[in-house]
Amino acid sequence: MATTRTYGDACGIARALDVVGSRWALLVIRELLLGPLRFSDVQRALPGASTNTLADRLRELGDNGVVTRHRLPPPAGATVYELTDWGRELEPLLVDLGAWGLRVPKADAATISATSVLLFLRGSASPDQKTPKVVLRLTLDERVFRVILDEAGAHVAAGDSDAYDASLECDPATLNDLLCGDLDLDTARVDGRVTIDHPSSVQLLIDAIPTQQQSEGSS
Repeated sequence: MATTRTYGDACGIARALDVVGSRWALLVIRELLLGPLRFSDVQRALPGASTNTLADRLRELGDNGVVTRHRLPPPAGATVYELTDWGRELEPLLVDLGAWGLRVPKADAATISATSVLLFLRGSASPDQKTPKVVLRLTLDERVFRVILDEAGAHVAAGDSDAYDASLECDPATLNDLLCGDLDLDTARVDGRVTIDHPSSVQLLIDAIPTQQQSEGSS
């Protein structure tokens, strides 16, 4: 395993930070939790990181066995980055870290990515047991996701759905505002912040976020 920097400390925490402790590394990993991405997708999700920095982080994570790089088969043919099985083991740690970080005040003009909002949705949704199963097609930042809401919670995956009950297209910040209770769906429609069909089904998704979770907001 290649590491260019080390704390020189035998503790497992220090050894983990040798691998994922560089600036932007954990956020790159966060973005890959919902599936493989092109470099441009990662760059769009993390606008504060320079192109060279992202390239360095992806290369380091690849050298250390956390991320793999491969080319999709035709007709896509794009090169994508994807978490290895070992890298995916970081997901529960990142989710817990995000929950811990909600107590930290937000920075002014802070951005938020589609993946961050969807991880918040997946971790926070607690629908009523009588809530009917709903399949939603969600488009955020030109990426398409499938969200299934049922009595067990919200299940999120990248990719389209052959059949869905409702669709919603908006930017990640708008979805975050809807889920956190800072914006209601009717206002978002009137203001043109969302493109939507079957709003009652989308409202079920919003209503699945408990009030306490709404006040805390997304990580």
